[in-house]
Amino acid sequence: MKKKFFVLAVALLSLFACSKDNHTPPSLNVPEEPEPPTNPITPGRNVVVWVDARSNVFGTYGKFSSKTEIVNILDRLEDCGVTGLVIDVKPSSGYTMYNSAYTKEWTSYDGKTKPADYVEFLISEAKKRKMKTYLSIVTFVEGNTGGVGYVWDNPEFKEKYESIVVKDTQGTLGRISTTGKSVFVNPAHPEVQERVLNLLKEMVGKFDMDGIILDYCRYTDINADFSDFSKTKFIEFLRTKYNDTQASSMNFPTDIVSSWRESSGQLLPATTGKYYKQWLVFRASVIQDFIKKARAAVKSVKSNVSFGVYVGAWYTTYYQVGVNWASKEYDPFQDFNVRFDWAYPGYGETGYLEELDLLMTGNYFTQIMLSENPATASMKYHWWSIEGSLNGIEYITKNKKPIYGSLDVGNVNYASKSEISRAIKYILSRTSGGIMLFDVVHMYAPQYNYLKQELFDAIKEGVKNQ
Repeated sequence: MKKKFFVLAVALLSLFACSKDNHTPPSLNVPEEPEPPTNPITPGRNVVVWVDARSNVFGTYGKFSSKTEIVNILDRLEDCGVTGLVIDVKPSSGYTMYNSAYTKEWTSYDGKTKPADYVEFLISEAKKRKMKTYLSIVTFVEGNTGGVGYVWDNPEFKEKYESIVVKDTQGTLGRISTTGKSVFVNPAHPEVQERVLNLLKEMVGKFDMDGIILDYCRYTDINADFSDFSKTKFIEFLRTKYNDTQASSMNFPTDIVSSWRESSGQLLPATTGKYYKQWLVFRASVIQDFIKKARAAVKSVKSNVSFGVYVGAWYTTYYQVGVNWASKEYDPFQDFNVRFDWAYPGYGETGYLEELDLLMTGNYFTQIMLSENPATASMKYHWWSIEGSLNGIEYITKNKKPIYGSLDVGNVNYASKSEISRAIKYILSRTSGGIMLFDVVHMYAPQYNYLKQELFDAIKEGVKNQ
């Protein structure tokens, strides 16, 4: 299953078959607007559709276990003007949708069986329709809830590498597998990274695709990872980066977060310690370092394969998952117009945009234009509307790489099909790369979207004449 997110009026994304990233938007409090980006945007025309493995192949209403249904659905997507697919080939189970040397092949689940040549067939059918194909992986998740997945089959791997998280407001530490959530592993472990790098090189060598997209290339949330291994790496980081000779005597983890609170089911720091902001820089540097390795791995096999990531568009809180997807030329600590109180000297250096060939951002909001809400009408950079988030994305990426704005057409509660069409038209008019639509299962399975209708006509209306 996947993961996507929302907007002010959207806090219930987990209601349906699949969702993309799950964080809760904060308040509308945005400071005075900064200068607009200097580089003009050339609108993109690419329309790519995400194909979640679990929901489409193994889900109750999924149809991608049948080649006949795959052909029918791709024909309908072609008619809508879709130009590409993002094919989920390593879901959160940690298994792959093909025969791999590094993990188990996910062949059946909940009474459904995938076609033996599932990935090859999708790529072949896409090419017949002149669609590009991107393979995606759920990067640092290696097992689903309920005991299904790579970590559950490999207890030694699980013991060493699963993420250690804060479990409650008392600050209790424990394994993420005991929280009822998907099993994230610690991105800082070299062995964890090596497994992913091997899978990436295998995929690029095995399939004739146009690109690779990393999904969930992050920490699970702000409450991770508080393992002994992360403590050791953090102390080394403080010594090297900040010449902190006292780091080894820190009180871990209370010198990072002293107390915790809960908000809408998410654990957040209530009181932070003296090393909190440096901790944010450390985690972002871990992810940046891995992104560099992942790009090099992909390009070492086929230099012409595009390398990209999916992230949530809400940069203002994305530090919570250890990711800085901005340009390295953007420094939130030195930005005196859009103030980020979590920023610290050195955070700007963790930006990884320049390592990418494309960036997909989840603009999962019902509010399209800033003017449509009196609370945001006078704003420019508002991270919880489509227009405001695209403004912000242009500002912090400096238009250096193609941006694909993204819509979750199933988990976000749009008022009507026409609103979905309008959002698609607007994103296509604004972005340099194009648009990503999550997910195809929401389009053909009415049970998996709020409107309880097929959505192909809404997609077609949004794409046409763009």
